[in-house]
Formats: sequence, C-alpha cells, structure tokens
Amino acid sequence: MVALTLNELTILLAIWRLGDDSYGVKIKEQLSDQTEKDWNYGAMYCLLDQLVKKNLLKRISGDPTHIRGGRRKIYYRITTAGVRALEAARQQHESLWKGVESPLLEKSSPQ
Repeated sequence: MVALTLNELTILLAIWRLGDDSYGVKIKEQLSDQTEKDWNYGAMYCLLDQLVKKNLLKRISGDPTHIRGGRRKIYYRITTAGVRALEAARQQHESLWKGVESPLLEKSSPQ
C-alpha cells in the first residue's frame, strides 16, 4: 500500500472531483476551494510530479489550441493504483476514528 501525505490525498481527491477537467488552473481552484488556502503553482506541480512518479496519476497532453497560442493543456488522470491508494487512505482514516467521540463537542466550554 502506498502511504499518502495529506497534500497528496488532497490533490488526488481534487482530481477525482474534477474528472475529465483536471488540468492546472482547475486543480488549483479546486484545491483552494477544498482547503480554503491559496495554493502555490510550484508546490502543486511538484506534488503532481511526485504522484506521477508513484504511478498514482498519469499525465495526458491535450490538443494544441489557438487560444493558448498553440500550446497543449496537460491533464491528469487517476490511475488504478491511485484509486486503490485513495480507498486505502479512506479505510485507514475511518478505522482511526472508529469509536472516538468528537473531542470538540465533548468540551463544555473553550478556555
């Protein structure tokens, strides 16, 4: 099983949500919406490269477009190994929380 960092998990889930529309700008927007943080493109692409190297994502070149000056969009797709890693992470998180009451709700008042 491939262990995922929280950032890797967040990126994989963003790509899962975006489906066929998973390219740089959209991924960054989805990450910002999910985490309520502004993601740096450099950090995001570094993580995307790591996930490709781990075979959890694959990179696909789109067709060149006139709007982009003849450049291609790079799309990302989750591989079968990526889906397995997501499912394992979900099971692990559910297992960790099993039997634990919400600690925030148990406190009577903030101090």
